[in-house]
Amino acid sequence: MRKRNMISKAAAMGLAVLTAASLTLTGCSQPAGDKETAQETQQTAQAAESETQAPEAAQTQAEADAGQTTAAQAAGEAAKVENKTGKKIKVGYDIYFLGNSWSVQLYQEFKWNAENLYKDDLEVTYVQSDNDVSKQIANLEDLIAQGVDVIITTPCDTTAINSTLEEAMDAGIKVVLLCATIDGDSYDTVVTVDEKDFGATGAQWLADQLDGKGNIVVLNGISGFSSNTLRYEGAKSVFDKYPDIKVLAAEDANWDYAAAKTVTSDLLATYPEIDGVWSQGGAMTLGAIDSFKAANRDMVPMTGEDNNGYLKACLDNNMEGIAVSKPTWLARVAIESSIKLMNGEEVKKDDIYPVMTIKTEEMKDYVHADLSDDVWCGTELPEEILKEVFSN
Repeated sequence: MRKRNMISKAAAMGLAVLTAASLTLTGCSQPAGDKETAQETQQTAQAAESETQAPEAAQTQAEADAGQTTAAQAAGEAAKVENKTGKKIKVGYDIYFLGNSWSVQLYQEFKWNAENLYKDDLEVTYVQSDNDVSKQIANLEDLIAQGVDVIITTPCDTTAINSTLEEAMDAGIKVVLLCATIDGDSYDTVVTVDEKDFGATGAQWLADQLDGKGNIVVLNGISGFSSNTLRYEGAKSVFDKYPDIKVLAAEDANWDYAAAKTVTSDLLATYPEIDGVWSQGGAMTLGAIDSFKAANRDMVPMTGEDNNGYLKACLDNNMEGIAVSKPTWLARVAIESSIKLMNGEEVKKDDIYPVMTIKTEEMKDYVHADLSDDVWCGTELPEEILKEVFSN
């Protein structure tokens, strides 16, 4: 059974009032699958709705303690994709980056699924690119030379690896892009979220918090990544509608806590009036929060991701925030898309999932006080793995 962590009993009950489609696309819940999965999800939602109608007194303490119910329990168990090839599929997995906690969790999500749920279906060769385009190209060329069946990679650049991916496809290798895309079509499928909507969702929330006027600063991720570019494009499309919102500065902070803390400290020293922070990532927002505290500046509304530390900080500092999610369980979807491609089944070329949001009033239902700040909400990893990976 696949389990999703970081969703509370209250949130699970809230899922019952949603349609099956929206239920399966909530960031900490199960993504949409085949018809059978959707039917199971709808039935489970109906059962959950019936449960909410029962008297509260009927809930046992065990049920209350199960507040960290996973979305797989809430949304039903999705069927494992069958490998119909009659052999183990040779997958080359490019670990694009391990420089922040989200990328670490994405890799662990892939590894856990490959070595557990799909251990009898895959033979995986791992390479590591360290966010270096030249190294990524060399790694992909090595995987092509090894004759893998599928390459799963997260492009470090939107154009630099295109010809290498085309070479892979010409060699009959299936190409799956995970959580980032390219400017071109040299891939079989890309599995990610709607990055422009990701940026626009947080920007609209921030604009609403500021009543359409104020001075803001922007914390972007890593230059060159499609997700970084698209998120900021989405945000700017919102800010451009508000002439009284002034973007004082937009700085890269590499989706990293320390970098964001340094950048924000410099921005606070430069600008005496900052009314809000639009940040692409929860870890960066944590750095911004700590910079505001160190400078004895009043907290302002800040956007972030579904990072456990960010949720804790919003609650601890009684501040307004919104967490937008790019779940690491997309790694499992990439594996399943790979198997489907090798089966000869139809797979969406652009498999784009809607973003999920967690607002301030909902954060108490998602935060895990007993887990590391580095954990991310949208995961299917067992808690013991999360504790092992992020032990601090």
